[in-house]
Amino acid sequence: MGAGTGTATISRWSRAFVAVGIGFFVAWQVAVAVGFPRAATVPLGVFGFVFHVVFGKAYTLVPSYFARELAVPSAPAVHLPFALLGTVGAFAAGAGFGPPVVAGATSWLLGCLVFVATLCWTVRDNPTGRETGTGAASAHRRRVDRLANAAIPVVFTYLLVGSALPRAVALDLEPSAVPPGPATTHLLAAGAAAVLVFAVGFRLVPRLLVVSVRPSLVGVVLLAGVTGPALLAVDFRGRTLFRLGAALQAIALLGFAIAIADLVRRSNRRRVGWRAILGAAACAALVALLGLTFAFAPASSVPATAFDAHYRLAIGGFLGLTIVGVTYHFYPPAVASTAGIGDRTARWSVTALLGGLGLEVSGSLASVSPLVGAGRWLSLLGAVLYAAVLWTIFLERVG
Repeated sequence: MGAGTGTATISRWSRAFVAVGIGFFVAWQVAVAVGFPRAATVPLGVFGFVFHVVFGKAYTLVPSYFARELAVPSAPAVHLPFALLGTVGAFAAGAGFGPPVVAGATSWLLGCLVFVATLCWTVRDNPTGRETGTGAASAHRRRVDRLANAAIPVVFTYLLVGSALPRAVALDLEPSAVPPGPATTHLLAAGAAAVLVFAVGFRLVPRLLVVSVRPSLVGVVLLAGVTGPALLAVDFRGRTLFRLGAALQAIALLGFAIAIADLVRRSNRRRVGWRAILGAAACAALVALLGLTFAFAPASSVPATAFDAHYRLAIGGFLGLTIVGVTYHFYPPAVASTAGIGDRTARWSVTALLGGLGLEVSGSLASVSPLVGAGRWLSLLGAVLYAAVLWTIFLERVG
């Protein structure tokens, strides 16, 4: 396969991953709005939305960040069906209408093995990312780029461990140090997804906003971010290790929020996605504060609805709004030629997502059900508008 053909194949399947992920974003919002249990909605949000978009962009970004080309251009095409079936299987099992958990878990794990094996083989002679692909004009960014690259192997570890555990549980294998359920989800969401957002975000967002980030802050965020999720998972809702993990995770999230807010403050670039990225930073700070509350406050003082707020802020806010903001930079809405699709539609989608999440979280924490319901349906509207913008751009490119 020639270089040009390989690049076109990677780009096409990267867009396919992103397009499917956006579809899962809408499905997730629908499932939450109509009242599916958390066991069913979490796979749609984490596996379906977050990871499909992450996988799609990682196949193009990670090799370039390590000054390499993807070793197997067809890997995304092989991976996508496994990821899709794994997500649908996990949702169906959580909703209580089959198939068995092991089917979805096996498919998901196989896809993750394709992903990790392909990228590891791609960077096999540059495993720590010392070669960063940083151009001469951006030489001042090289230190941050190396710090960010060094976190990528940790992402792979969290992804494989978090993906293997559900299959092990389904097969009744020996109990692991990490209990199933929320602890495993934290390995994937707080470990793999969040650390990748930190690493890629510190390389990408400063370039998008044309400002520099402070290397010392990047180092603190990444060190805390790669350590915290493991401690959370092995002692989930326990005492010492759980609290230490929560504190480290809070440092990472608050540090990232401060870094993003500072970048936006110092930048004169105001593309359509910046509000979503800033909103994601605010959500990261709220996730950190709620996490500390769960770790240090008496359990009797924490309402059950606070856990729903935490989950929605983490997946739909911190991770979700980061994805929305960054994808609007990769795929500018202004390039769409279809009537009714453009920057204004994108701004409406961000406003609806932010407003919906704000209403839902406020209602959850205050135990006001009408606010929760209104917020969820407004978030669904934002997701539909977001999907309309991105899918239109993708279809126009195909045409």
